[in-house]
Amino acid sequence: MATHAGTTPQWKTTIIVSTSLQSHDTSRMLSAQQHRIRFSDGVESGAFIFPLSGTAFLLLDPQDPLGHCEESGLIEKIKTFVQVHRNSFLLLYAPFNGKKELEILSVLQDRFSGSSLRILPVRNNAEIVKGMLTIAKATSKPHVDSIRDRMSLARAHIIENSPVWEMLRDIL
Repeated sequence: MATHAGTTPQWKTTIIVSTSLQSHDTSRMLSAQQHRIRFSDGVESGAFIFPLSGTAFLLLDPQDPLGHCEESGLIEKIKTFVQVHRNSFLLLYAPFNGKKELEILSVLQDRFSGSSLRILPVRNNAEIVKGMLTIAKATSKPHVDSIRDRMSLARAHIIENSPVWEMLRDIL
């Protein structure tokens, strides 16, 4: 596959999206990039699932009328999401870092610090899309193998050219 200088072929994948996000700008942006979008009522409200990479993202907007995290059922919703999806990410939509957003981030970090949930604060829809696609691409099967191979080659190169290894070879 030949590529032009400075360009890479566009990666396209299938994404299962909660029906609640059907009119969301993020869904439109993913569709505009020609990803295959499948809307489903069977997934958690606010969820994006990348089946080929095994990653799931839950979009949380602190501006929604949630009240306190415990009282609103938000913690239970996130717990269920983490139990269903092993490789899960919470996209905390915070266009600015106000006191309320930082409090919610702090509560969520404290509550889920020992779990597999990763929290990504995002400021706009472009960051949401970029973050999801970067993680999903890096964890999808053909790309993860390529990354693993490149890391192995880089490690071998570093070891071969390391002054420490040269010094040890000279001693032996």
